[in-house]
Amino acid sequence: MSFCNLLRVPLIFIIDQLFYSSFEFPYLSDAIFPVNSTLSQVDISESEQYYKAFFKIIPCLMFCASLSLLVLNVRYLFILYLQGVSVYVVFYSYWANIQTIEVLSGKYENFNGDIVNEVITWNVDGIIHLFTHSQLYQLFCSIMLQYFLSLVFEFVHVFTTDHSIHNFFKYSFLIPTLVALILKTSNILNTVTMLSTLLQLFVLIKTFWFIVFMMTDLIRDGYNYTQEIINNLGVFFLIETEWSRLNMSSVLRIFWATRVLIHILHMQYIEIKNETLFEAIKYLLIKGNDTFIAVLGMTSFVSYFCDYIGAFFHWVLLVDEFDDISGGIISAILFVMLALQTGITGLDSENRLIKLFENSFLICAILQQYILNMVNELLMFLTASYNISLKRHLRALLVCGFLIVLSVTILIYLWSNHSVSPWLLSVSSLNIVTIIKVLVSLAVYSLLLIDTYCSKAWEKLDDYVYYINSFGNIVEFCSSIFLLLNSIYNVSFVSGGKIRAFIICVQAYSNTCQARTKWEEFTKRSTVMKKIESLSQATNIQLSKFNDVCAICHENMRSARITKCNHYFHGECLRKWFYVNDQCPMCQCVMVLQATE
Repeated sequence: MSFCNLLRVPLIFIIDQLFYSSFEFPYLSDAIFPVNSTLSQVDISESEQYYKAFFKIIPCLMFCASLSLLVLNVRYLFILYLQGVSVYVVFYSYWANIQTIEVLSGKYENFNGDIVNEVITWNVDGIIHLFTHSQLYQLFCSIMLQYFLSLVFEFVHVFTTDHSIHNFFKYSFLIPTLVALILKTSNILNTVTMLSTLLQLFVLIKTFWFIVFMMTDLIRDGYNYTQEIINNLGVFFLIETEWSRLNMSSVLRIFWATRVLIHILHMQYIEIKNETLFEAIKYLLIKGNDTFIAVLGMTSFVSYFCDYIGAFFHWVLLVDEFDDISGGIISAILFVMLALQTGITGLDSENRLIKLFENSFLICAILQQYILNMVNELLMFLTASYNISLKRHLRALLVCGFLIVLSVTILIYLWSNHSVSPWLLSVSSLNIVTIIKVLVSLAVYSLLLIDTYCSKAWEKLDDYVYYINSFGNIVEFCSSIFLLLNSIYNVSFVSGGKIRAFIICVQAYSNTCQARTKWEEFTKRSTVMKKIESLSQATNIQLSKFNDVCAICHENMRSARITKCNHYFHGECLRKWFYVNDQCPMCQCVMVLQATE
């Protein structure tokens, strides 16, 4: 799998460069057709426009080609890479033959009898010295090089077409060097070299013709597959499936790590080579976010680390994966949104580093809430399952304490070292919400734990839990509204932009949906409460005559509500029942409740 990922990394570099230059080669058309040309503008203006347009189309075509190659199956991608190697082999062989011909063209004029004398006297050291500094040694090296290139060329062709090439084509690599031993005229030798190269190009064209038919079938099959997936499952399912198939997260991580390694190798040529380790890390972080693809690469690293953080807390809490989006995905989405919102690729070095610092605190706050959701589910599970394992309870409580301490520490640090700003208010709001939600979870956990070990039924428990959770939801909703207003302030008075405006619209829509859901829940609860209050309360005499258990919870009844069809239930049990069903649990065919005026 690692080798497959490596094959896609060069294509990511090409796409990254195209994004970096805004889909055009900078200065390419201007370098070929300068504005201040000495030629007559009347004569070349029209042709110059055509050529400039052509050079601007090339990057777009390269981008489409790179994107198409990126989604290929590994086997076909490997075949195309091998064909690239074969093209390089042919032209390198031509260049090596030309160099050999230039060296051997004067072998007769520069030949001396020293090597003959050394052979007669059998001076081994002298023979080796003269041989390694003579044209014979260069000829030997050239023959070995050309033979190696012929083997590589044959291997590529066999792997691509599943059959070997004729020996005549394979040995065409050696023909120019062998002819150079006999002939002396450089023009003839250059002609022979050109003819041998043409033979090799003929084999390449033949192989490319085979690949063209193969790629045509792949494009047709890929188009049919894409249309079928889009029509049946939608575009987002197609993107998700292809992202997983291509293993793009790993590819982007390898790309970003390689990019950082390249910057490290170039650091010795810039002014930062004499700086401290901290300065070097700052430089690498700045350079790791200067393009959009680089941001995606860094996002994959953020997601990777956040996944490990989530896995660590899963291990601490002794829980499996719970039904929620993983922390890595949440962190990756937030990192990309923040990068787009702040326009991090277009900032100067200092501001880019500041934005990275600020975004890291926002991601930490969101990751804390992810861990809190995990702990909250575990606490509810422990109280509902009557789990008496002190170890599991203690682990959950320790994680809750850790979240509170971490949030308080972040708040103290930020307010002690930073002035008031929209970013500081946003981070503070998220950390305050985390603290309050932890306290809400602990309060609900305590109430449910008390009810678990209480001998008597606690009929008001559901109300208390609802009120505490409602307080936490109200605080969270107010925080969302505050963050929305903070974002609107940023767009209006700090730095605007279409991406910021779009994110604000998404945020407003999310808050509206959340408010509507909570309001519907509140309205439904109020309606049920009114309906329960409309039912008469059973007296002690009626309960003694009934002398039975609640049909919903099968517990004895110290108090009960009487439906209009004369059935007895606990008021709390009946209320929970009416949340999902408006019929009597005993005689379901009868609509027993009507809203009171």
